[in-house]
Amino acid sequence: MTKALQLARSFHAAGHQVFLVETDKYWLSGHRFSKAVKRFYTVPAPEKESDGYYQALLSIVKTENIDVFIPVSSPVASFYDAVAGTVLPSSCQVIHFSPEITQLLDNKFTLCEKARSFGLSAPQAFLITDPQQILDFNFAADRRRYILKSIRYNSVSRLDLTKLPCDGMAAYVMSLPIRPDNPWIMQEFIAGQEYCTHSTVRHGKVKLHCCSRSSPFQVNYEHVDKPEILNWIEQFAANLNLTGQISFDFIQTPEGMVYPIECNPRTHSAITMFYNHPGLAAAYLQDSQDEQTPIMPLPTSKPTYWLYHELWRLTEVRSWAGFQAGLQKIVSGKDAIFQVNDPLPFLTVPHWQITLLLLKSLRQFKDWIRIDFNIGKLVELGGD
Repeated sequence: MTKALQLARSFHAAGHQVFLVETDKYWLSGHRFSKAVKRFYTVPAPEKESDGYYQALLSIVKTENIDVFIPVSSPVASFYDAVAGTVLPSSCQVIHFSPEITQLLDNKFTLCEKARSFGLSAPQAFLITDPQQILDFNFAADRRRYILKSIRYNSVSRLDLTKLPCDGMAAYVMSLPIRPDNPWIMQEFIAGQEYCTHSTVRHGKVKLHCCSRSSPFQVNYEHVDKPEILNWIEQFAANLNLTGQISFDFIQTPEGMVYPIECNPRTHSAITMFYNHPGLAAAYLQDSQDEQTPIMPLPTSKPTYWLYHELWRLTEVRSWAGFQAGLQKIVSGKDAIFQVNDPLPFLTVPHWQITLLLLKSLRQFKDWIRIDFNIGKLVELGGD
């Protein structure tokens, strides 16, 4: 994932040695060729072989004398990385949450409940374990609209924004895999502008923060200053005394209220906006109180994008004005992978990593939804 490459480059630029770890499926990672990476390892996929994953990480830490472990987790791996943090020796600092906190944050229902317990704004939410709960709900009396979301990560259903109540609601909700062992959340739909954030926190204090407007397929990041969102995150992090990386999706209403609609206890791709900031490594590692406010992307930071996504969008433009706007986005921004003094990842991710994944998918006759150059994967049903 590009966010792992960005962290590797930032830590390397600050004088650290970086060891990159990936699961066996992604042995073909183009980032292994970055000059920021001293050595590359593959380990078993934690969801398939958790003990093997923990032991492989432990072996790498011991072999290379690793003193900091910074997970750049996939949604599936966040919890396993939290458990790994309890297995690694005390000499290795872990920039990640405990298993209990990770589960709390990753659960859209408990996130809203916990935020409200701190007196913070949060949308109305209901835990759904049976479709009948939705059919029995009195929408007329409630008068709100709702969206259904899987609490367990689902790369496809997360894009479904069907608002309830709706025509054909019974057939719709009965088609969803809602069960006691696969709970969903019925979350209040709040109209407004959506934002995504990344924050690195240490002992309840936000050390690094960035915020960007969101889009349905998030492959463009441009920092916007939203003090009300930062203030919400600072209060939330302080109340839980968090240490780790935390990402949120917020909605801001036309009246200015902000509501968290999702939390991901892991690195966000918005971290790519720090490509030219020299203080990232220190923000991750130091507890100094000299920095009273978190570091943010520099004023000179250009919006980040992924060139192949932008080129694909240009092929779909049907007007000259739209084509010019697309070109201007490329010219005025920065490709998140390309770096003049470290060009190999830019060449190998699309032409090696993605190509081999496509060939593997073709050989296995396996369906995929789309190519995501940002995370270096084919988005698949039931994927990671």
